[in-house]
Amino acid sequence: HVQLVESGGGLVQAGGSLRLSCAASGRTFSPYTMGWFRQAPEKEREFVAAIRWNVGTTHYATSVKGRFTISRDNTKNTVYLQMNSMKPEDAAVYYCAWQDGYRATYYLAPTYDYWGQGTQVTVSS
Repeated sequence: HVQLVESGGGLVQAGGSLRLSCAASGRTFSPYTMGWFRQAPEKEREFVAAIRWNVGTTHYATSVKGRFTISRDNTKNTVYLQMNSMKPEDAAVYYCAWQDGYRATYYLAPTYDYWGQGTQVTVSS
């Protein structure tokens, strides 16, 4: 069983930056894909970014492209989300997720196998 623990959330002013981390444990092998999703109150969980673990290929939602960067540290089994130029609409609970095996649908939450508990991000205007 995989455990994912997010950290780094908090309060930031619009235009500011935050860096989220997600540490994975419980498996001797790496995921195929790690993703970040977010969920604002009364909204559905939405895709933010994903990284193919072994090759480092990244994908982003249109709303965050150019502002957010996903990266990973293989030695620490940790995935990061660097968030810059933040906007009030970025406020949400952010979740990291682990995907076993190749799936083309890295942007769909139900295709992920394990989830972290989430970390709150608040953006003041």
